[in-house]
This record gives sequence, C-alpha cells and structure tokens, in this order.
Amino acid sequence: MNTQTPVAGIQMDIKLGDNAGNVSRMIAQLDDPQVASAKLVVFPECAVSGYCFDSRDEAWPHAETIPGPATTAMLAAAKARDKHLVFGMLERSGDQLYNSCVLLGPEGVVGVYRKIHLPFLGIDRFVDRGSEPLRVYDIGSMRIGLHICYDGSFPETVRVLALLGADLIVLPTNWPPGADTFAEYLPNARALENHVYYMAVNRVGEERGFQFIGTSKFCLPSGRSPSVGSATEPSIITGSVHPHIVRNKRLVRIPGKHLIDRMADRRPEFYGLLGQPHGLVRDES
Repeated sequence: MNTQTPVAGIQMDIKLGDNAGNVSRMIAQLDDPQVASAKLVVFPECAVSGYCFDSRDEAWPHAETIPGPATTAMLAAAKARDKHLVFGMLERSGDQLYNSCVLLGPEGVVGVYRKIHLPFLGIDRFVDRGSEPLRVYDIGSMRIGLHICYDGSFPETVRVLALLGADLIVLPTNWPPGADTFAEYLPNARALENHVYYMAVNRVGEERGFQFIGTSKFCLPSGRSPSVGSATEPSIITGSVHPHIVRNKRLVRIPGKHLIDRMADRRPEFYGLLGQPHGLVRDES
C-alpha cells in the first residue's frame, strides 16, 4: 500500500539546565499549525537539558531516568495529540550518564538510543558511551532509525540502520560553529547513499560561547532537501515519508541499461578492516 506519513522537525533554542521550561516549550511547539498534521515530531539533541555543561557533576542533576518527569510530560502530550515524538535528553541509569534520545508514542516509550560516538565537546566529554546494538523501531506507518549528532559523521552507523530496514533515519543534533559543511552536505549524502529519508534536527541560540548553527534538514532518498531550517532562527521543517519508495532499493534508471542497487551491490568481503578494533588514542590536549 502506497501510504505516506507527514513528519516535522522543531529547530528551537534551549535554555541550559531548565528541564521543566524546555519541556514546556517543546510541548507548546506541538500546537503550531505547521506541526498539526505531522505523525512524527523530532526535537534536537539534549533538548530537555541543554548541552554545554562543564562537568559531569554539573550535568548530573539535570539528567533524568526513563521513565521520569520529561518522558512522562512528553508522553501525555503525545497521547493527547496522537503523535510519535523523538527528543534528546541526558539519561541517568544507576551511576551511568548517557546522551540519549527517546522515541515515544501514544502507547508509551517505543525506544531509547544512547549516543555511541562521543566528540570532545560539551557534555559529551563527560558522559558514558552507549553500548546497545543499533535498532530500528516500527511504529506502524514507518520504520525509524535513531542516532545522535556526531554519530552522523560515521557512515557505517547509517548504513547499518538502512540494512535493518529503516525508512526514515533521524538525527537530533547540536551542530556548533565549524559544522557548517557537515550540515550542508552529509545529511543529503546519507539519504542518497542509503536510499532512505533522513531528518537532521539542530538547535539555534547561544550556550556558553557556542552559537549553534541551525540548518535543520529533511532529505529525500534522492539526496535533495526540500525543507531546510534557518541558520540563526527557530524554524519548523516538514516533509512526508513514503515507505514503499525507500523499501525498493532497486532503482531502474533505464530498463535493461542502467540499474542502481546500493544494498545488493555491496561487497562486504572487502570491508573487513572496518570491523576491526583499532589502537588509536584521541589526543584531548
């Protein structure tokens, strides 16, 4: 069946350490007319807490359990509006601290992803690395893959999510200055090379000297981006996901003369080096 699912991304400013206020502002955005028809709404990385904490101790009081206050409030909002939501938060689990994003819907929490690639930046200097396998979540109308910010710099992550059957891959992010070329090129490349829909949702505003660069994007499997957020102002990006388009990886350009299938044409026997551990140590000086 050739169905489509409308989606939206909320590019917003976030106040560091103001969990309750940020969640309230996120919920208010759900009632924007541009978001009314969306069945999935995506918010930035660390949308609940903010990002630029200077120590684990400083961040810890703003981390929450799942379930907890933020997920409870967002779940009530999702139920009331019959939507699925993805949003970033700091997650506390025992004595572990994770940079996580949550997928929830009217029936409850669907999935949680913990960031596996950590840059030397903001709270990521102090959180624990995610260690759960990559997963794709089926919400009925489509299958969703989750990753966060710096994860998008590693094409292997997106390829695995595509191989697992994702129709849409979402990237809650906090792109800082210097990530301009990433924002310009990589979301489009990830969509094209995997023949998936890809939505990167960034934030704007200033936090402890970092002026976040916006430029959120909804990308088609062709690599084109019909909806792009402002580089400086809050924005809403929108689009529609057509699962039947991306589940057919066999692209016939000219019958009998030009066929592209980037999944079937892979040669994994040549990629063994990608799966080997390395001994490199990051210089954090």
